[in-house]
Amino acid sequence: MIRIAGGAWRGRKLAVPPGISTRPTSDRARKTLFDVLLHARFAGRAAIEGARLLDAFAGSGALALEALSHGAAEAMCFETDAAALSVAAANIAACKANARILRADATQPPQAPWAASLVFLDPPYGEGLPDRALVALSARGWIAPGALVCVETARADPLLAEGFMLQDDRAQGRARLRILTAPSVPSNPA
Repeated sequence: MIRIAGGAWRGRKLAVPPGISTRPTSDRARKTLFDVLLHARFAGRAAIEGARLLDAFAGSGALALEALSHGAAEAMCFETDAAALSVAAANIAACKANARILRADATQPPQAPWAASLVFLDPPYGEGLPDRALVALSARGWIAPGALVCVETARADPLLAEGFMLQDDRAQGRARLRILTAPSVPSNPA
């Protein structure tokens, strides 16, 4: 079990998928991430409150639910693992959250119905997924111009994030949290 770290649902327990195929973001890392988002000069409460967000490697749905607990308006969650999909759906239902979970691959996403102003990428470590996902999500309209993109990787994993501006970069245990700003003008996919 993990808990929502802050906001309206602070302390609420969330289920996690069984096994080792999903690695939930720790309570401590989520708290650090949201403390940065809420207090940084490049973000602040306005970056979360009322935001449409995408949790592109949702796992348990904890990042999306944390953002909704802090006042985000709605969330779309992507997940490919069947056990994680089931757990995330149950967590969303238990919170009565304004969120949808789709069986979708962030490196080959469906066309976006709307662009997210806040994006979370917490993929499996060591597979180069964040850069592939950033390209695919941008091309399919999921990332709004100027959106904040929060990426968790293993501490030593590289991140190119071509066209994105690095706003914050910090180690958190074995993880590395990076917050990026999407280009202000959407790229034209080839």
